[in-house]
Amino acid sequence: MNASIGGTAQNSLLPTLLELAKTQRLSLVDLLKFAETLTAQGNRQEAAELYKSWLAFNDPHPGQHMVCFNFSVLLRQMNDLAGAVTAMQAALKHDPMFGPAHINLGLAYEDAGMATLAIQQWQGFAEKTSETTPDQLLYRHLALQHIGRVMENAGLMEEAEAALWQAMELRPHKLESGQHWSALRQRQCKWPILVPSNHVTQRQMIDAMPPLTLGCYADDPIFQLANAHQYGKALIGRPDIRNFPRATVRKKTGTGQRLRVGYVSSDLRDHAVGFALREVLELHDKARVEIYAYYCGEAVANDPTQTRMKAVMDCWRDVAALSDEAAAQQIASDEIDILIDVNGYTKHARTKIFAYRPAPVIVNFCGYPGSMATPFHQYMIADEVIVPEESEIYYSEKVLRIACNQPLDRKRVIAARPSRQEAGLPENTFVFACFNGMQKITPSTFAQWMRILNETPGSILWLLTGGDKTDQRLRDLAEAAGIAPERLLFAPKAPNAMHLARIAVADLFLDTFPYGAHSTAADALTVGLPVLTFPGKSFPARFCSSVVAATGCSELVCTDPEDYVAKAIAFAKKPASLKAVRKKLEAEREKSVLRDIPATARRLEDLYWQMQGEAERGETPVPDLRNLDVYYEIGSELVSENLDFVDEASYRDRYLQKLREWDAFSPIQHDNRLWTTQASATA
Repeated sequence: MNASIGGTAQNSLLPTLLELAKTQRLSLVDLLKFAETLTAQGNRQEAAELYKSWLAFNDPHPGQHMVCFNFSVLLRQMNDLAGAVTAMQAALKHDPMFGPAHINLGLAYEDAGMATLAIQQWQGFAEKTSETTPDQLLYRHLALQHIGRVMENAGLMEEAEAALWQAMELRPHKLESGQHWSALRQRQCKWPILVPSNHVTQRQMIDAMPPLTLGCYADDPIFQLANAHQYGKALIGRPDIRNFPRATVRKKTGTGQRLRVGYVSSDLRDHAVGFALREVLELHDKARVEIYAYYCGEAVANDPTQTRMKAVMDCWRDVAALSDEAAAQQIASDEIDILIDVNGYTKHARTKIFAYRPAPVIVNFCGYPGSMATPFHQYMIADEVIVPEESEIYYSEKVLRIACNQPLDRKRVIAARPSRQEAGLPENTFVFACFNGMQKITPSTFAQWMRILNETPGSILWLLTGGDKTDQRLRDLAEAAGIAPERLLFAPKAPNAMHLARIAVADLFLDTFPYGAHSTAADALTVGLPVLTFPGKSFPARFCSSVVAATGCSELVCTDPEDYVAKAIAFAKKPASLKAVRKKLEAEREKSVLRDIPATARRLEDLYWQMQGEAERGETPVPDLRNLDVYYEIGSELVSENLDFVDEASYRDRYLQKLREWDAFSPIQHDNRLWTTQASATA
């Protein structure tokens, strides 16, 4: 039925609705919607007539039990107890295992003064479900999780989502299903991302969000820190380290000995992280540092990145088959001084290895955009754009800085640039592009893009495909926003060298928010494609600004969403201004901070030696984890307010207000984040 009917007066619609129900042209969704509206307006009798007519002429129908149930509830509201009982009994004839009907039928019997019948009703249902033991629930839940996992790996996202939803409703307190479910919805651009039900609450969905999914969801750095802390505790627990002696600091400073540095990662291969690190590893000064690699990823064959890395490593160890404790024992026996966690909370991470503290110094760098919030990650390497000094409160590690947090490989192979036609694009039109993953597109970002397209007639938006269904969903959303769906074009997957070549034919890369482009931005800028972005407050929301600033083109870093939209429109209307930016990118390319990889390698070595010196002096920092449970509770309430861009002052004020309310009820110890002595004094 056409939803536009909902705009007219409901009373005048009843004859039409009855006719549609009689001729089986009133869908279940519309039936429930109009019946609910009639009931809310006080027209219960009309709603009852609509239910009766639909039930009479739409049998069989898979939704009969739901309609009978709703009809029974309505009749009970109308004090027609006998009718309510009859309708509920009909619901159970259509679905004998429909739990809500069994419960409500018993309640109706109880209201009628027939307690014995009520008890018999409930006992009968209890007996029918007696086979549902805790073990059976557990195994059903596991089966559904495995179905979701395998379907997700096979690219069957909607089917995986459906299976994971069943698992969530069965055991909503178990987080793993929800972690994958919310990430799947992001990858499919299904908005709103979180949709609670009678069995899964909004809070349970938020609790299930893993750190990377949360980073795509909201620009909320204090909650991201608290979320990472909760996630880490759930993931790692408290390993038994009684028989694992703490690694001792070895005196290296001033001795002429090399510093032994270990990189732990599942991504030391053809992967965005591998592409970022491989030249840095090649350029390490072997007179200063000795490099060990601990690879915990999937086995690969004939992998160019891994081949290059192995050629320059002092020692390469594959620890994928080892337990976390055994891998930690290997690292400890190798006498590593500085151990780098290149995974963070990403796929195939082995975070528990670090919980054994197999090296005196543990560092969070390169693979994960945020704080690890553990007791054992002592340092984080970032840059001054991603983590300015005033933002250090959002990280539990001590922050040390390099010039730009996005290393790259200047030797990457780039294929010959295709023509617009070869890339599947029209000639002589302005091409906005975004090659970020679909999970990074939010309703707010998409709305900004639609505003830009609306103000630049004839332009197109070129995106990396998310699959046919997701692509079509975005086309439909564009059409609903008044933009012709054919103005959205989708690039198929392509080999890396070809992808790097083709993105250069676009005119302007539009970044996403709150999780912006990382290596994708570096790729675009490498081939001369300008990237337009604006910084937020969190690590993933500031990363792209860092990459763009490192090219020297600060004019591409906007102040806020409005500036972003205005500049995108201005560039499209005055292409000459964009050509000037392209020329600047080309002229400054080899001199830019972004491509000064020798300097990056030297700076990393300096930082490793700085950490070593602090360790030798007993000055290794202790991660500050105070009040993260409180910040988590407050963040759970406030996260939905931070889905769009919020200025720093307003953001902090929201948290401070909640902290004052919390402290008034139960005093909070002071910390070095928001609840400082000064902040509490002004409460």
